[in-house]
Amino acid sequence: MSWLIALRAILIREALRFTRQRGRFIAALVRPLVWLVVFAAGFRAALGLSITPPYETYITYDIYIVPGLCGMIVLFNGMQSSLSLVYDREMGSMRLLLTSPLPRWWLLMCRLISSTVISCFQVYTFLVIAAIYGITFPPMGYVLVLPALLIAGVMLGALGLALSSTISQLENFAGVMNFVIFPMFFLSSALYPLWKMAESSEILHDICAVNPFTHAVELIRFALYGQLNLPALGWTCLAGVVLIALALWGYDPARGLLRRKS
Repeated sequence: MSWLIALRAILIREALRFTRQRGRFIAALVRPLVWLVVFAAGFRAALGLSITPPYETYITYDIYIVPGLCGMIVLFNGMQSSLSLVYDREMGSMRLLLTSPLPRWWLLMCRLISSTVISCFQVYTFLVIAAIYGITFPPMGYVLVLPALLIAGVMLGALGLALSSTISQLENFAGVMNFVIFPMFFLSSALYPLWKMAESSEILHDICAVNPFTHAVELIRFALYGQLNLPALGWTCLAGVVLIALALWGYDPARGLLRRKS
């Protein structure tokens, strides 16, 4: 029961923080909407898309990038949540939280779950706006995409946690975040199909194929059409497990003590 109380308290705390930071919510929506409304309009005529799963007919570019933009929201929110974690650590509230008698790994997982829930809310808000814009998906897709968003959110949030454990000062986080976010986003299938990457460069195609964010986006893409992409699910879960392990190792107090002694 105490574990659930801690989860509830952290969820409420993060939700209150999110509701008070309206700029964060607006920025999370403006970023993908700019890609959807501005860039997609320019690429629609220039970029042709062949019939590849999960699509059963030719589609326009704006339809293709919506799942990738959903992944963008989850990715940026995971990094934003990690930024707040670094801030809490500098202000002392994170240290106070970690002095709880509950296991450290559970407290970190509570933070991870809370950021994932907020990401899902932002994605569904974006999907509503996309539907108003004229881009819709099968009705069951809106339901089946939720597990995909949760899995992708945990994986990308764990990446942010792992990065935040290596950063001691808040000023250093922006540079590290940009160094990770933009390569992950642009070297993925979020904006361009992998076969388009292969036409340009086999090396770029291979990099995109091993990028965990690519598999998270494909998991979301197939789920929106009521399909399960087993390879994407497997690779996303595997990346999530590895990143969670790295995050827990990074926040291990024994490791920190050994590092200070050395």
